[in-house]
Amino acid sequence: MTEPSLANSNQPWWKELTRYHWWILIIAILGWMFDTMDQRLFVLARKPAMQELTRPQAEAARAEAAAKARPEAEAKARSEGKTADEVRQAGQAAAKAAGEAAVKAADEFYGGLTTALLLIGWATGGIFFGIMGDKWGRAKTMLLTILVYSAFTGLSALSTSWWDFAAYRFLTGTGVGGEFAAGVALVAEVMPTRARPHALGLLQAMASVGNIIGSIISFFVVPLAITLASGWVLPGWRLVFLVGILPALIVVFAMRKLKEPESWLRLKQASRESGAAAPKLGSYREMLTDKRWRYHTLIGVLLAVSGVIGLWGIGFFTPELISGNVLRDADPQHKIRISSMAMALQDGGAIFGIMAFSWLAVRMGRRLAFALAFSMALAMTVMVFGFMRTESQIYWMIPMLGFANLAIFGGYTIYFPELYPTRLRSTGVGFCYNVARYISAAGPFALGSLAHLYSQNRAIGENGFRYAACTVAGIYLVGLITLLFAPETKGKPLPE
Repeated sequence: MTEPSLANSNQPWWKELTRYHWWILIIAILGWMFDTMDQRLFVLARKPAMQELTRPQAEAARAEAAAKARPEAEAKARSEGKTADEVRQAGQAAAKAAGEAAVKAADEFYGGLTTALLLIGWATGGIFFGIMGDKWGRAKTMLLTILVYSAFTGLSALSTSWWDFAAYRFLTGTGVGGEFAAGVALVAEVMPTRARPHALGLLQAMASVGNIIGSIISFFVVPLAITLASGWVLPGWRLVFLVGILPALIVVFAMRKLKEPESWLRLKQASRESGAAAPKLGSYREMLTDKRWRYHTLIGVLLAVSGVIGLWGIGFFTPELISGNVLRDADPQHKIRISSMAMALQDGGAIFGIMAFSWLAVRMGRRLAFALAFSMALAMTVMVFGFMRTESQIYWMIPMLGFANLAIFGGYTIYFPELYPTRLRSTGVGFCYNVARYISAAGPFALGSLAHLYSQNRAIGENGFRYAACTVAGIYLVGLITLLFAPETKGKPLPE
């Protein structure tokens, strides 16, 4: 666990890693990779799940909307001198159209609500387990969070209504958020100084592999349905959540070999020996009252808000863009498959974006790397959601969107641990990354509300979703402005 002494500092960074360094990095990568796999399974299974679980609410909304639209359409037809058959047909057509619109609105509302609860759970878990990571230990906390999100992902497959599905997603989110804070702090403290940004960048880049795995699973499984011996039909969206139980196996293999970082163990021992006089581990009071750490926290939260809202409030709605706008008239199964493939392409671009950020951060500094990433994310979001019209454009536009949107998250992994001392590192990382989740929970609602508002304009009409996405993309400007005040941590040791 000690840093090897290298005569030639120009050697590749991975030459500095011991077998134990690699073990820590692999476990952290697997934990975060399966974590993001769960995210992707949810994004792609969200629509069919909502269609099944909100059927009573959707049918009630359909009946109410149809009952209101029919007499209005019939009255209008009579006033225009239509025949009795034409009046009846006008009423039926209006009722059908209004009913379908009501069902779609119900699906979008409950889908947005469930997404919001996942993000709130993510934020809650990130803050709670972030404190636990400093108080209880990074390794123990990381393994516990893996168990949490694995168990509740599996339980999501057993949902019988939207509310218990939403509850499982909330609890899954607590493990997802907590895993990031503990895992990042663990890797940051164990890795040699020169290898640290590279290792953290690789950790975040491999998370996109988890997204790709989730997309591949969804591509083949979401359209399926299996009839069990009992006669109960198990839809594909339930099957994909059963796969989410697998990450729990990591805990079985890693429990005995994983150790806490030496820096944290020394601090924990010193805290025990000094008693009340020692600085408290995981103290929100110190983080928010100490001038230096409070300033770092404000910078971290603002940077996170910009990227998290950009991704969860817009970037991860590419399936809706494809099915509702680009391939509006295509076969439903074709929409599902193309949407799954597009998300995989988006994640493929993300891998290269995160690695590019790591390269820039090491050579040119964290602030410049962030500035380029935020600028690209704004430009690519407007390009994709504003101008993508054909299926052929999906294959090159979507990877560029993933490159830009997810590169920012590589920055969070590298930069946030460098803002805090050991006693506050897990707490600070969890707080910055996950307070943004609370704020970003409004993102899906903001996008849906803006889309509805824009669609009321006759000149915009069915392009309301596009205009809304381009409007919400302005959140990336918050990140660019914040960088004017952010400290540069390139070439500096972790603060103590």
